[in-house]
Order: sequence, then structure tokens, then C-alpha cells
Amino acid sequence: MTGIRLTAPAPGWAIDADVVVVGSGVAGLTTALRCAAAGLATVVVTKARLDDGSTRWAQGGIAAALGEGDTPEQHLDDTLVAGAGLCDETAVRALVTEGPGAVRRLIDTGARFDTTEAGAIALTREGGHHRRRIAHAGGDATGAEISRALVDAVRAAALRTIENALVLDLLQDAEGRTAGVTLHVMGEGQHDGVGAVRAPAVVLATGGMGQVFAATTNPPVSTGDGVALALRAGAEVSDLEFVQFHPTVLFLGADSEGQQPLVSEAVRGEGAHLVDASGTRFMLGQHELAELAPRDIVAKAITRQMHLTGTEHMYLDARHFGAGMWERRFPTILAACRAHGIDPVTEPIPVAPAAHYASGGVRTDLRGRTTVPGLYACGETACTGVHGANRLASNSLLEGLVFAERIAADVVASGPRERTPADAAPA
Repeated sequence: MTGIRLTAPAPGWAIDADVVVVGSGVAGLTTALRCAAAGLATVVVTKARLDDGSTRWAQGGIAAALGEGDTPEQHLDDTLVAGAGLCDETAVRALVTEGPGAVRRLIDTGARFDTTEAGAIALTREGGHHRRRIAHAGGDATGAEISRALVDAVRAAALRTIENALVLDLLQDAEGRTAGVTLHVMGEGQHDGVGAVRAPAVVLATGGMGQVFAATTNPPVSTGDGVALALRAGAEVSDLEFVQFHPTVLFLGADSEGQQPLVSEAVRGEGAHLVDASGTRFMLGQHELAELAPRDIVAKAITRQMHLTGTEHMYLDARHFGAGMWERRFPTILAACRAHGIDPVTEPIPVAPAAHYASGGVRTDLRGRTTVPGLYACGETACTGVHGANRLASNSLLEGLVFAERIAADVVASGPRERTPADAAPA
């Protein structure tokens, strides 16, 4: 391992690759699949199971200009407004222009979205969007379907994966270029303990950091690992203060901590109303889109109303949907509410804001490159400039797709560099 700097315990085993992807959500697995399809030796490492990240918890869907009359320019306008003037317009333009094609390629990979009777992709609307442009699956189980499709594709392609692997630090050569990662693996047989995946390209796709907050929609694995690793390696980060709070999270009590059940914005997109304890709709007159204003506006309005009324939550009223629509369109949310003793068919849902999404992260350019040569970041780990101060609803899955493809193209174009032979043969 001559010429490689170690900032963690010396690995007891090592394997070689052209690219190592850290994380297994939509961003990580899409990057890995595209790199592998181009013939690069690709390894995916993830600190839990392949489908344990945030992607599978996404309910509402994925935004793209797929509907009749919609255009990338309209999607761009809505994104810029939601970002409160702090978006990078060039990055947003790349997102919305390449988004429809990226969604169609996801469908080609095996993702099955809900369709209309005519066979077109069914689209709904969420906060900040002036058009129906949110594709969804399983009613409100979009992330679970995308995760299923990508995990199945990874297994079908026989990509090398290492689960239960906590990445410790970046390996860098004498010039500071990326040379792989060290990691601690638990329960992987021959790969147990501290080891390394040595590769000239590393992609950080470790998700967000919601677990640093008492109440969050994020799963237990979302602890900011990728940002911490990048900082230790000397990479620049940006906009970490822009943590988005989702307005409508199922309120389980003031003492509830950890991951809380999300009540998708798509429920409001289909006509649910935010009301206080007296049944009054308090978003009317606060924004032209009322309940479908951008998330920061709705979350602040809910918080103000809670203070004004001296209550711990507001309500989301969708009783007018009826049992049939709840069961067909929002089965996941319906089941979660009922599991906590609330029936949305007959009563309003108690909701309050909770930490949801990190709009900032490891600073990247339009090809996902960080300020450390050979190190890339994608998805919620990255700060591409797309989200500005407040992410537009359902742009997160789209960002993961679009910038994963951009990263893969850059890694492939760079070509494999010479790798040092491994000290330990691959299992």
C-alpha cells in the first residue's frame, strides 16, 4: 500500500475496483448500475442492508415534466421559487431537462409506476408545483418500488456488494487523490472486521442526517456519515444550515423521538385540508397555493398556528376522500395511522413538522465532483445547488437519478487508472 495515506486503522483485508459506491439508495445504486454497465469494476458498500436507506421510505413520488402541457421550464420555475432565490439555476436546468429521460430509464430498469386507465403514467400534485407532475407507485409506496427495482437490477447484474459495512475514512495517495475507502464490516464472513476497498473513484451516496434531530422522518441509518467522511478528507461542504422540515408528520406525542411516520404531501395534493382544532383552514390567505405552498411556508404556518392556539399539533383532514380512495391511493399512510390508533377515514390526522431533508451537503459541480480529486457525492449527501434553501417536493429522487447518471458518465469518461494490487485476494 505504498504511497497511500491511512487515516483509520490499517485494513486487514483489501479488494480492488475501478469505483466504490458508498450507499445503496436511488443515487448510489443508479450510479453503480451505470458504471457497471460501462464495464467498470464496481463495488457497492452500505452500512446496513441494500434497501435500508431513505429511498424506500419516500411516499409521494418523483417529479418530472411528463404530463401533457407540462414543460421542463415550468418545472424549473417552481423549483427556483421553492428554493427561495438560492438555487443554482444551471444545476436546476440540468435536473428538469434530463429528468423525464432519467425517469423513463428507471422504468426500463424495472420500476413500475401507477398508470391511468389509458396506460399513461398517473401524475399527482404536491406543494410548490403548479402542475400535476409527480409520478407515484403503489399509491404512496414510490420509494419502496424504486428501491425494489434497483436492488433487483443490482442482484441481476451480479454487482459486488458489501452490506453491514460502516465506511471509516477515505484513502488518499501522496498527491491527495482518492484511492478508496477503509471500512468496518460486521457479519460478512471473510470480509468481517476492518478492511479496504481500493479504487481511484469513490462516490458518496450515504443519504441525510435527520437522526441528529429528536424527531425526523429519516430512518436510523441517516446519521450524516458521508458529509463527515468528506470533511475529514478535506472536501468542501455547503449550505448545511438548510435542513427542511416536512410540514405533515404524524404527531405521536411531544416525547416521541427518532423516525416518525410521514404523511405525504400528495395527500394535500389530492385535496386534504390543514385545519386547527376548531376545524378552521388556516392556510387560506397565507399563500396563493394554500395547503400546497412550498414546504417551508407550510411548516412555518403550522408552527405559528400551534403557538397561537397553544397546541402541540394541527390536523390534516381528508375524511372526504372516503374509505375507497384511502385504501387505493394511500394504503401505506392509512395503515400507519391505524397502527397508531387514528383512522383517517373518520377523523382528522394530527400532524406537526419534523426534520426531513438536508438541502446542503458535500459541495459538487455539475458532474458530481467534489473538491477532492476522484471523490464524488450524489443524492442527499451532496449539495449540487438544485435545492437552494428549500427543496421542492419530490425533486429528491429525481436529483438522485439525474446526477447519478452524470457521475457515472464522468467516471467512465475518466477511464480506469492503474490500481495497486490488493494485499488480500477478493473472496
